Amino acid sequence: MLRTFAAASAAGMVALGLCAPAANAEDEVPRLADGFGLTVKRQPEWLDGGHRSFVFSVATDEVPNPTLLSDQTAGQHDIVVTLPEDYTRSEARYPVLYSLHGNPDWPTNPYLRQVSEQATAGKPLITVHPNGVRSWYSNWVNPGGVGPQNWETFHLDQLVPFIDANLRTFAERDGRAIVGHSMGGFGALHYAEHRPDLFSYVGSFSGGLDLLNQKVRAAVIGTEVSPGSGTPTVGADAIFGPPVWPLDGVWNAQSPAQHVESLRGMGVALYSGNGGDPLVAPVQSVTEQGVRETNVVTSQNLTAAGIPHEFLDYGDGSSWAPGCSGKHADIQCLQKDMDHYVGLILERLRTR
Repeated sequence: MLRTFAAASAAGMVALGLCAPAANAEDEVPRLADGFGLTVKRQPEWLDGGHRSFVFSVATDEVPNPTLLSDQTAGQHDIVVTLPEDYTRSEARYPVLYSLHGNPDWPTNPYLRQVSEQATAGKPLITVHPNGVRSWYSNWVNPGGVGPQNWETFHLDQLVPFIDANLRTFAERDGRAIVGHSMGGFGALHYAEHRPDLFSYVGSFSGGLDLLNQKVRAAVIGTEVSPGSGTPTVGADAIFGPPVWPLDGVWNAQSPAQHVESLRGMGVALYSGNGGDPLVAPVQSVTEQGVRETNVVTSQNLTAAGIPHEFLDYGDGSSWAPGCSGKHADIQCLQKDMDHYVGLILERLRTR
């Protein structure tokens, strides 16, 4: 199962030295207006005294009943936004990074927010963390009893223009980037390939990018049928249809590794470890080994197509970041990934 920040320990956050800056009295949380098929069910609330990250909730007919993890509200999608420190005290506009979580995870996970806050500290960048529980960031072909699960439509056709309408963004391709971890890494490339008009940079942190890979197919099926990925569970064919030939046409058509051509002209960055010591956290080690295979295939296909890209293949992590073990969902590795990626995108994104 491709896991994300939920697997990181609380000690990891302490080790990063994360702490909230002092709040300012004038830091009023933004108010949001309905639009683009989204109804605001919960207006923004600051997540801590730092007044950088807030959470709000929306409802959409594209995914009216998302399956739920604990503490999530039926029929609603929590979305977390991290603002630049000076957002509430300036009139400036900012580029936006859409950050997609993995499975099983949720946008209000403190680790996701803290990694983004540290990576963007002092930088002119808004980060948006949408809900994507169990979604594989796709429009499901056979959702069954849970009803429509059109996650791609929700995120790209509704959320992106909603954010541009409600926050001070650069509402254009060179004002947006996208990234994700694990399942979210798949989602980031999947979205960028389908809508290259929306994003100027795409990144994947240990993403399962190749749906032709049997290990990734097993992970998708596990996501669908495991209660730990949300309740109620769904069928093994819910997202991409039957996973076996000759019925697996959707799996093949939606695989990012084999459909890189539309990324031409976009910045692309792939990040992966090799799992490190297999005797330590063996599940996370084996998972990272598997996703690395899919990143190698994707990099090879990008190279064959003549598409420039970065492939940060950092092995056991010892030379990548202090404490990074090269394993899946290692918070020290993920922090370094995000720090590096934010540096890359700010060289390309419009900032003024």
